Amino acid sequence: MSNNEDCCFAKILKVIDVLQRNAEKIDDIDNTCTRPFLGGCPNLSVFNTRPVTFYTGQNTLYTINYQSEENGVPTVASSSVFRVENVEGCCCTCQILAPNPDTTDPNRPYIATGQFATINLRCVCVIQCLPDVVVDCL
Repeated sequence: MSNNEDCCFAKILKVIDVLQRNAEKIDDIDNTCTRPFLGGCPNLSVFNTRPVTFYTGQNTLYTINYQSEENGVPTVASSSVFRVENVEGCCCTCQILAPNPDTTDPNRPYIATGQFATINLRCVCVIQCLPDVVVDCL
């Protein structure tokens, strides 16, 4: 049995990772019959992230601290929303997403923090996918 066969979440997160990687390359794809997605045109915003949250067996939401800056002052904030960056075996490396302080665009509710966490998927009991969004990745 391979490492991924006993870790059902790894397969789901790998699909999300592939979708996100393909979304980032949307400008490189010609508008032909072999385009690997439906809809969208260069004038429309194309989603590039499927944010996820993780829960433990005790229904506790994973929340991770990250360094932030508020009015030029370094602070510590926390988030429970992540962007999948890589999946190997039962480990998932995620970028921590923060709430977007500019809430005028409903398709951009999060910003990339540039800070990452590796999550052991054997400790996760639930993954919740949030609506697809645009995140300006660092």
